[in-house]
Amino acid sequence: MHSHLVAKGLRSFCSLTVRSSECLDPHYAAVLIGCGATTVNPYLALETIADRVARGLSGKLTTEQAAANYRAALEAGLLKIISKMGISVISSYRGGLNFEAIGLSRALVDEFFPGLISRISGIGLGGIALEAADQHAKAHDETLTALPIGGQYRYRARGERHALEADSIHQLQRACDTGDYKAYRKYSEFIRERRLNQPIQLRDLLEVREEKLNPTPIAEIESVNDIRKRFLTPGMSMGALSPEAHGALNIAMNRIGARSVSGEGGEDPERYKPLPNGDDANSAVKQIASGRFGVTAEYLNQCREIEIKIAQGAKPGEGGQLPGFKVTELIARLRHATPGVSLISPPPHHDIYSIEDLAQLIYDLKQINPIARVCVKLVAQSGIGAVAAGVAKAGADTILISGHVGGTGASPQTSIKYAGIPWEMGLAEAHQTLMLNNLRHRVRLRTDGGIRTGRDVIVAAILGAEEFGIGTASLVAMGCLMVRQCHSNTCPVGVCTQDEALRQKFTGTPDKVVNLMSFVAEEVREILAMIGFRRLEDIIGRTDLIEQISRGSEHLDDLDLNPLLVRVDSPYPSYCTQLGRNEPPQALDHEFIDQAPGFFERGEKKQLVFNVRNTQRAIGARASAHVTRRVGQDALPEGQLSVKLHGSCGQSLGAWLVQGIALDVTGDANDYVGKGLSGGVITLRPPEGETPGAIIGNTCLYGATAGRLHAAGLAGERFAVRNSGATATVEGAGANACEYMTGGTVAILGSVGDNFGAGMSGGMAFVYDEDGTFNDRANPDSIIWQRLASSHWGSRAEGTCRGACQAHRAPRALRNSSPTGTQCAETSGKSARKK
Repeated sequence: MHSHLVAKGLRSFCSLTVRSSECLDPHYAAVLIGCGATTVNPYLALETIADRVARGLSGKLTTEQAAANYRAALEAGLLKIISKMGISVISSYRGGLNFEAIGLSRALVDEFFPGLISRISGIGLGGIALEAADQHAKAHDETLTALPIGGQYRYRARGERHALEADSIHQLQRACDTGDYKAYRKYSEFIRERRLNQPIQLRDLLEVREEKLNPTPIAEIESVNDIRKRFLTPGMSMGALSPEAHGALNIAMNRIGARSVSGEGGEDPERYKPLPNGDDANSAVKQIASGRFGVTAEYLNQCREIEIKIAQGAKPGEGGQLPGFKVTELIARLRHATPGVSLISPPPHHDIYSIEDLAQLIYDLKQINPIARVCVKLVAQSGIGAVAAGVAKAGADTILISGHVGGTGASPQTSIKYAGIPWEMGLAEAHQTLMLNNLRHRVRLRTDGGIRTGRDVIVAAILGAEEFGIGTASLVAMGCLMVRQCHSNTCPVGVCTQDEALRQKFTGTPDKVVNLMSFVAEEVREILAMIGFRRLEDIIGRTDLIEQISRGSEHLDDLDLNPLLVRVDSPYPSYCTQLGRNEPPQALDHEFIDQAPGFFERGEKKQLVFNVRNTQRAIGARASAHVTRRVGQDALPEGQLSVKLHGSCGQSLGAWLVQGIALDVTGDANDYVGKGLSGGVITLRPPEGETPGAIIGNTCLYGATAGRLHAAGLAGERFAVRNSGATATVEGAGANACEYMTGGTVAILGSVGDNFGAGMSGGMAFVYDEDGTFNDRANPDSIIWQRLASSHWGSRAEGTCRGACQAHRAPRALRNSSPTGTQCAETSGKSARKK
């Protein structure tokens, strides 16, 4: 109806109301509205609520109150869904088809949902009719004594099927506990039988072509040791996982020469040193996400690879989320945050607006760590191939295609359903597009999301991956029972909790994880021997080796997996042939290192002077890497190396600048000044005689943890976003200043833009409210503010401003060093009122 009215130019003349008994949750309502519904009436849900009230099952609530609560929950869910798409009002979502169909017939989509993507086809009108008839028959079955129990979010007997259920979990744990490969093979056979009889994932519908079989003696297959090095435990943070579980994963993967990913949230510096028994509990891959939690110069130099999370498979568009009751003293210290306060890692809109911004971040990271490769994490979706090609051109060394399952440890349950698509679809498209653009041999492809057996690894390799993340299965090996209450901090086996009593119940060991990785690698060897290949590398991208063996459910009109199996001819190999990393161009810092060997080798006090131009980026980052690797990020006295710069600095001036280095700029700088500032000092002033104006760009002091920034001029938007410990003075800022700030002190000696302090959960800000507009600019949801009314806060504001005076004699800092019109903003644990 919606599509027809749009085609006739009549849609705006009427409203469309959908009255549905099936609509129960926000997702269903969102799909109806996204397909064109003006209003939705979930009548059966409302009648069920009324029935519960009538039977006294809703406490003291009246029917109207219970229905209002249900409606409020639906509206909150809808708001979350549209916000993930960057949409502010429901009218902009209506009819937009801002989703992708998985398993809808292409003919059905073309006729009724023009513009909607459906890559693999699926159920059509005939199948829908059969399912409707089946549902109707069940609804009117007089022998039915109880409604179906469900089981979508957690396993229920006789409910929805799950990929990992009690029998398979116990069998896998028995194998990993004992190191018995035969027990693992029983688990693998159980998974195989389920795959053939009750397929759940797309890869369950694929099988190796029998005519291609030409067995090879298993003794000639590459070793378990070599195959295991391709495995990773994906990004599961310490905060989502307990410290014990997180550390066990790290130790296990380091023992076998594989890698574990820290997840966002920092790493305990105690782990940077080997344990007394020789084990290494340090994550080989450090993640950098939009939250920038704990991302310091030291953190970034304690790894072999850095993973940029610009998307998340389980909850794309949403970012990470750690509930307040998981933010203990330890977690808060590592994340530079406040204990007990929820931590949100928002969608990555701060310094990754575009591929060009991503290229800048990759450049910055390769400057702060001179040896680490950089991986970019993407979420599987249609169109990911074009994104992957852009990421490859931006200088990434590895691209991770993350599937739609996961969210281990902290995700709200409603965030891990109907979000993202299977990695099989995203991986195949990314591999094909990279091959078409002659880029595949320059980057590694990695995938994760529900990989549980050696066969899953084989299918992923055939579809184009050369590295594989095994996350959930690793947790199961350590004792996880999949009770699906990770987000509630009540994990009964101590895997996904910060509760000290529950952590005592953790029985996992690194040995169990090593056993799992060894079992999976041995199964990979057996399958390679069966199909006649000696190395895993030989089957990467060889989609001619598999075929579709099932059309799926009996109600499906058509299910076509051929788009996943397209093989692209290219003069280049179908796997990465580059041994090192894609090296970035040299920065100005190389001249620092050449001209001040006394400082970098012996810590002598030095001063350097340079003229700069705006093509010189990330000034100070490589120098900070040298200092961090030699003595640590906070070992040198302040200003031990003083660098005076004249001109216009490029992006990321002073990125992750460490204590001991001071950058003094006469001129201006582009975006991202002081990104990740880790103890250094940055000052900027206009040339003598020039009127102060805009002096630094957007998103400055992003993720800073220590140090000082003083700018004698105006800043752009998102100033001090996620500042977690630095002190800053600036003479005015644009919209979203101090957004998501968790610590530190900021003095803004001028006006600010809209939405000041959104998501701020720590730290202090002093704003000179000369024109009296601050009340209209501040975001009241997370901060409270008031005029300075005591000598204590007045002295603190004056001290901060005085630092700016001493740094660069800023005109406004001099004039307003004791401003009577200053507003003091601080955070509140709940929605705040103006004081």
